Amino acid sequence: CKTKVYPDNLPTTSVVIVFHNEAWSTLLRTVHSVINRSPRHMIEEIVLVDDASERDFLKRPLESYVKKLKVPVHVIRMEQRSGLIRARLKGAAVSKGQVITFLDAHCECTAGWLEPLLARIKHDRRTVVCPIIDVISDDTFEYMAGSDMTYGGFNWKLNFRWYPVPQREMDRRKGDRTLPVRTPTMAGGLFSIDRDYFQEIGTYDAGMDIWGGENLEISF
Repeated sequence: CKTKVYPDNLPTTSVVIVFHNEAWSTLLRTVHSVINRSPRHMIEEIVLVDDASERDFLKRPLESYVKKLKVPVHVIRMEQRSGLIRARLKGAAVSKGQVITFLDAHCECTAGWLEPLLARIKHDRRTVVCPIIDVISDDTFEYMAGSDMTYGGFNWKLNFRWYPVPQREMDRRKGDRTLPVRTPTMAGGLFSIDRDYFQEIGTYDAGMDIWGGENLEISF
């Protein structure tokens, strides 16, 4: 990955992060990792969507804190608890970047995370790009690299599942493990998508209520 060179004229992205009663430390760690590990000219803004949190520190103290950051950070409030999908749609609607990048409120961006996502979309704006998600151990805080040997699929109960990458995809990449894997369905938590293409495919179904449906819905 370190040998890869990406063009400077990549599209800008708005990073949309939904939270509900998130811990101060995890939410701000997510925000700071976006700011510290992204090329400044590629980040249009960060949009924090509060899905009706009750914790006081997520209200005025959060708004005061993010005003001091070197990237524009907007805090949007849902009037009532609406769930992840409707909160994400609210964040997407107010965002301004050419690309929308959805992240969870309790993750960390690593160095070089953004350029590969935006480069795929610049090459083909109909590409929806998911990063490999590494793991931070909940026992030791050890950093554990995620695997590029699995991809998203589903069983006939329409449950999202991880499956081994088929040999045809390994052959297509010709040994270059930095190339993306084509996948029938995607993990719905973290991904980048062209703003106009997101609208063209109908965005999310605003009627989804149960966790996990977005994985299959946006893929189909």
